[in-house]
Amino acid sequence: MGLRKQLTEKAMGLSAKAMERLFADEKRAQRIAEAIGTVQRGKAAVDKTQTVVMHQLNFATRADFKELGRSLSSLKKRVKALDEKLKRA
Repeated sequence: MGLRKQLTEKAMGLSAKAMERLFADEKRAQRIAEAIGTVQRGKAAVDKTQTVVMHQLNFATRADFKELGRSLSSLKKRVKALDEKLKRA
C-alpha cells in the first residue's frame, strides 16, 4: 500500500473517531446542527443579495454564465446537426 493511501486511510479513521466523539453528546450534536443550519441560511441570504446587486449593476453572475454555457452547447449541437444534414443533401 502506498504512503498516500496509508495517510488518507489514517486521516479518515481519525476524522471518523473525532466526529463520533463530537456527536456523542446529543445536546452538543443538536447545537452543532443548529449552527450549521444558521450558517447555511446566512450563506443563502448572502448569495441572494449578491445576485440582486450584480444584476442591478448589470454584471453577469455565475449562474448567468452557466446558463449561457448550456445555451451555447445546445446551439453548437444544433449547428452540427444542421451541418450534417446539409452535407447529406
